[in-house]
Amino acid sequence: MKRLKDVILNIIIVLNLIKLNAIDSTNTYLKQLAKEMLLPNETVVVAESQLAGRGQMGNGWCSKKGESLTFSMFQTYEGLHAERQFIISMAVSIAIAKALEKMNVPRISVKWPNDILSANKKIGGILIENVLDGSFVRYSVIGFGLNVNEVDFPNLPQASSLKLQTGKNFQLEEVLDALLKNVFKSLKNLSVSDFSEMKKQYEKKLFRKEKISVFETPERVRFNGIIKGVSDIGELLVETENNPLQKFQMKEVKLIY
Repeated sequence: MKRLKDVILNIIIVLNLIKLNAIDSTNTYLKQLAKEMLLPNETVVVAESQLAGRGQMGNGWCSKKGESLTFSMFQTYEGLHAERQFIISMAVSIAIAKALEKMNVPRISVKWPNDILSANKKIGGILIENVLDGSFVRYSVIGFGLNVNEVDFPNLPQASSLKLQTGKNFQLEEVLDALLKNVFKSLKNLSVSDFSEMKKQYEKKLFRKEKISVFETPERVRFNGIIKGVSDIGELLVETENNPLQKFQMKEVKLIY
């Protein structure tokens, strides 16, 4: 029986798609698989139910079977310098935003560093984990969770779904296919992509850019500031009353909205 399972798994991997009924985390599963075997580029793991999904800064991501998408993508690179690795996050965010806009999901924006919002409501989250080889990025495991047809988010007033934002039901397979095509297309030849142009596109989608916003430090100190953009390594650039421009990394500040 074990051999049969191995054969089935190998066949699925050849097709670059692994479908699971339930898993703690698709990112964790795919990272472990990459350590154990030589994976084809653009291998995808899709879970009907994710029991312990992870988001940025250790946040959880809950998913509902048959109503949401949780999947992870395996992407290799040639000659992508580690110092440019934030381009991966920008490329993925832009690609997902464009795919959702084609589905007529309204007012798509990216809440730094890579939450996906529709009309100020969070509908998706991205988690990118890069593996380095010296000064180059060897590969990425890119996880994405998307609320598709859910209508109930108890105690989560800032959460929403494609259905709530558009009033329409979506076919999960069609949404998945559109997202994967856009993301993998965006990641091709990333090592020679125009970093400055990618950053401009990302900043155009940046939630609350050029608007006075409230921020909070880990010590729960709040202050007002204006998002001006991002640095080349992905730091959030915020203009405050006492400082023309401050740089913040992920764990250093939280946007309150």
